[in-house]
Amino acid sequence: MLQIIIVFGLLIFLAGIIISIIPATVLAPLRENSDKLYLHVVAVAVRLILGVLLVFQSELSRYPLAIEVIGWLSIIAATVLASIGRTNFKRLISWALSFSEPYGRVGGILASVFGAFIVHAFI
Repeated sequence: MLQIIIVFGLLIFLAGIIISIIPATVLAPLRENSDKLYLHVVAVAVRLILGVLLVFQSELSRYPLAIEVIGWLSIIAATVLASIGRTNFKRLISWALSFSEPYGRVGGILASVFGAFIVHAFI
């Protein structure tokens, strides 16, 4: 289980670095596929899986309370994304991607810091 969490953290870190350097590499495919069902399913599934893993493995981390809170927030986010429906999900993605030009690199840096924190917490 810990290896899966570390892999998630490394992937988040890597995606953040890529967004920081070349935002279009990650953001363009999101923009192009924002109307696809699989994007919605993946968004919910990844948050739910990561959230459950973080909640159940939080005691093994360096920061158990923080990791558990992040896990519950991830589960709540998955639940909200699942319940808002396809139309509102498309609007949410469109709205979020509208910030990619001015703030994409900042978001990439924050994502890489978050990914590094997750890895650090479990190593």
